[in-house]
Amino acid sequence: MFERLVAHGGKGVSVRGLGSGRAGEMRIARFLHNPKVTTDEMMRTAQARTCAQVVGRHVLAVQDTSALRVDEKGLGLSFHPIIAVDANAGTVLGLVDNFFLARRGGEREKRRQRAFEEKDSRRWLSGAESASALAEAGAACVTVIEDREGDIYECFALKPANVEKLVRAAQDRPLADGTTLFSKGDAWDEAGTMTVELPAAPGRAARRAELSVKFGKVEILWPKNRAAPSGLPKAVGVTLVVGREINPVEGEEPALWLLLTTHQVNDVADARRIIGFYRLRWTIEQLFRTMKTKGFDVEALRQDQDGPLEKLVAAILIAAVKVMQLVAERDGEAKRPLSDVFDPDDQPALERVCQSVEGKTEKQKNPHPRGSLAFAAWVFARLGGWTGYYGKPGPIVMLRGLTQFHAIKHGWSLRNV
Repeated sequence: MFERLVAHGGKGVSVRGLGSGRAGEMRIARFLHNPKVTTDEMMRTAQARTCAQVVGRHVLAVQDTSALRVDEKGLGLSFHPIIAVDANAGTVLGLVDNFFLARRGGEREKRRQRAFEEKDSRRWLSGAESASALAEAGAACVTVIEDREGDIYECFALKPANVEKLVRAAQDRPLADGTTLFSKGDAWDEAGTMTVELPAAPGRAARRAELSVKFGKVEILWPKNRAAPSGLPKAVGVTLVVGREINPVEGEEPALWLLLTTHQVNDVADARRIIGFYRLRWTIEQLFRTMKTKGFDVEALRQDQDGPLEKLVAAILIAAVKVMQLVAERDGEAKRPLSDVFDPDDQPALERVCQSVEGKTEKQKNPHPRGSLAFAAWVFARLGGWTGYYGKPGPIVMLRGLTQFHAIKHGWSLRNV
C-alpha cells in the first residue's frame, strides 16, 4: 500500500489509480471495506514501530487538528495526528496515533452543558495519553506540544504523570494570586535574550528575530464560568515562558510566544530550550502540507465516510510520515538504515539510479553510505528536482522523487519477465 500511495503522490489518490487495473482496484476496495481492517489496528502497528525508535531519547509528541472534509461552518470530518519528534535533532521518529472528528450541526448550543469527556476537545488529552506509551517504551522524557487549541484546564489537571505538557497560551487566565496570566508575564524582568530564524509565511518574508525572554511560575485557576467537577484541583501550578521580539521589522507583526509548560524551568537556558521545543511544532504543519494538495491531495478523496475514507486517510498518514522521515534523514545525522523505511531489496535499484543522477562535481555526488536511509533520501531528492546546490529538499520534493523512483522500480521489476 505504501509503494502504491507514493507512486501516485502529487497526482491525487484514488482507488482506481492505486489498483493499476480492475483486479487491483477490487483488491484495494475489498481491503478498505473489510471490517477486520480497522484504523485502530493501523495506528497500533504504527505506534509500535515508533516506540522501537524512542529508547533513551527526549521525544516531543506534537499534535494538531486538520480539516479533511469540512464546510464553511466548520462542520464535517477532521483528523488529529500525534507524531514523535526527536527533541534534540528535530527528526521525525514516527506516528504515535490519530483520531477522527466528525462535527455535526446543532451541537454548539449544547457545548457548555456537555461533560469534558463528551467534547471534541477531549482529543488533546487523548493525544497525551497515547504519547504516554512512548515513556513506557523507554523514552527518557516525553513532552506533548500543542498550539492554542490545547490550552484547556482539564488537560493540565488530568495529563498522564509520565509526560510533560507544552502549549501556547490561548487566554488571559485568572491566577491564584489575583492577577492574570498575561499581566503577570508583562511585569517580570527580562531574564535574557535569544535569536531565532523565522521562516517565510504567507504575507511575511523570512527573517532573523531577537527575542526578549522571561519566565516564572504561576498557578492557573479553574475557569470561573464553569462548575468544577469533583476530584479536579481548583488551581494547577505551571511555568509561563515568554518570548517577545525586540525591535521588529517596520510593518511586520512582532513575534510573540506565551508558552505554558509543566516542565521545570530554572534559568534562562531552560526557558530558551522550551521556546526551541515549541518551535518544532512546525513539523506537523509540514506533515499536513505533504498530505494535502501539493502532496497526496487527501482532500480530493471520494470514498464514503465512516469506514473506507478513514482507512485510506490512515494509510496516507502513515505514508506521509515516512516521507517526513526521509526529509529528516537527508543529512544522515541519525545514521538510520534503509530497512527502517524501505524493503532492503530496493537497494540494488537505488544504487543503479544513484549512478544515473550523480554529476561530476562533489556537490552532485551522493555523500552517504550505501544501505543507509540518507543514501536513499539523497537519490529521491535528486529525482524530485533538487540540484544539490541550493537549500535542502523538503517533503514535496522528496515525494516527487519517490514517485519517480517507484515508476523506475516498476520497470526494474520487469527486466527479467
